[in-house]
Amino acid sequence: MHLGIFADATTAAAAAARVILEEAARKPSFTLGVATGSTPEPLYAHLRQAHSEGRFSLENSHAFALDEYVGIAEDHPERYRNVLRRELVGSEKTGLTDELLHTPDGSAADPYEAAANYDSLIKEVGGVDVQILGIGADGHIGFNEPGGSLVSRTHVEALAAQTINDNARFFDNDTAKVPSRCITQGLGTIMEARTLVLLAFGANKARAIAELVEGPMSAYWPATIMQMHPNVVIVTDEAAASNLKLTELYNERWAMAFGN
Repeated sequence: MHLGIFADATTAAAAAARVILEEAARKPSFTLGVATGSTPEPLYAHLRQAHSEGRFSLENSHAFALDEYVGIAEDHPERYRNVLRRELVGSEKTGLTDELLHTPDGSAADPYEAAANYDSLIKEVGGVDVQILGIGADGHIGFNEPGGSLVSRTHVEALAAQTINDNARFFDNDTAKVPSRCITQGLGTIMEARTLVLLAFGANKARAIAELVEGPMSAYWPATIMQMHPNVVIVTDEAAASNLKLTELYNERWAMAFGN
């Protein structure tokens, strides 16, 4: 596990972008796992910039979303497929095509079948090379809420009250408008990605990052399963890293691996 601590989100996101650009350079048409929410926005800005400079392209690449709300209207601006279209799809953004952007079908008549089909599709294309992740204040990644299986596959999940409250800012600050269910890649599915790149910014993520990096592995903090993955990169701002005890060691490891 490599942990980079930076002054702000923009600088941290630039470091995460370098990891992704290096993987893309090694493997053209690689498969990228993409996340939504405010956390990855500065990362996507760096990827768009790299594409505009001719240093990066998702033109022939698959992209798989972590999750999608169940029952959200197809034209809703916070439907995750629509969010990812705005961030990544098009020759003027990253070159990703709409056909190769895959998201769980939250409008399916049977969301459980849709979840199983999505899990199978990831395997059919050869798996995810780099999975972008955020982390919830309660330690969830994707929408894998506390108390679930640490080896789960893509599944239908009920959103915790903490997650609904956190996401209300995208729904006019009205928790009643936030969908209460989703389809999410499971922890077992996420762990099959060859590289995990997690971003965390702000003091409200400090406890979750401390548990992820230095705490025991526990279903109460779902992200801690990442301790078992052989290739994890975490980038944070100073606020999100404020509860960590071994920052000098992490800084030295980062310098050894990435040179800065």
